[in-house]
Amino acid sequence: MGKKKCKCDCPVCLPAWLAAFGDLMSLLLCFFVLLLSMSTMDAKKVSDAVGSLSGALSVLEGGMKTEISQERMQQATPLETTEETTDTVNKISSAATETNEMTKQTSGPAITIEEAEEGFMINLPAELLFKEKSVLIENEDAILFLKRIGLIFTQTQSDVDISIQGHTDNTQAFKPYKNNWEISTARAISVLQILEAQGVDPMKMGVTGYGAYRPRATNETPKGRAKNRRVEIHFIGNKPKQKDKAKQSILDAGIEVKE
Repeated sequence: MGKKKCKCDCPVCLPAWLAAFGDLMSLLLCFFVLLLSMSTMDAKKVSDAVGSLSGALSVLEGGMKTEISQERMQQATPLETTEETTDTVNKISSAATETNEMTKQTSGPAITIEEAEEGFMINLPAELLFKEKSVLIENEDAILFLKRIGLIFTQTQSDVDISIQGHTDNTQAFKPYKNNWEISTARAISVLQILEAQGVDPMKMGVTGYGAYRPRATNETPKGRAKNRRVEIHFIGNKPKQKDKAKQSILDAGIEVKE
């Protein structure tokens, strides 16, 4: 007769899969606790946290330009970077991202938000706004985006002016316009009219047509010409007027100033 094996005195262990399952449940618990903690934060803290994460990961610093980091905006522009201004930029960036997602489905051109010398600006490709040889905005996605920009501006900003600048390539103008100056100005006016319809104060807006004289790329290739056909919406911080100070100093010197 064979010898009986001795029974092990070790306690019966739980199955190995249960340990992995327990770890998964712990991670899920941490995830939902994190969501709960974020939902109870105020908007400013959440915005600061997102900004810190974006800066740490260098998000959108070297590629896409649909968002502007708060630090770079402070370095590049005299706009007063209040919480209101930052909120405006974030809302405009969100609107641009959503519009780009919609136009991506049709392989359309993308809207970009870029830093400018006097603030920041929205770059709108002409192909997104207008049909060929037209100055009327008929694209529904573009119209919706401009309406959102108008509403955002009227709800948040009171100390920023808007300069709408039209640009073309160097190809021959189409009728009834005599030259590219007229085309670029007419297209800029079309953008202005949509913003004005949303309640943006006309006193805060201006229109400029540059024709083909401020290209962003070469006009020798179709791709370059497409980049040059655009409308730019510049947001510019109000600067204190120096006229009265200058007039006072001249009067102090005994020189008569004619109006």
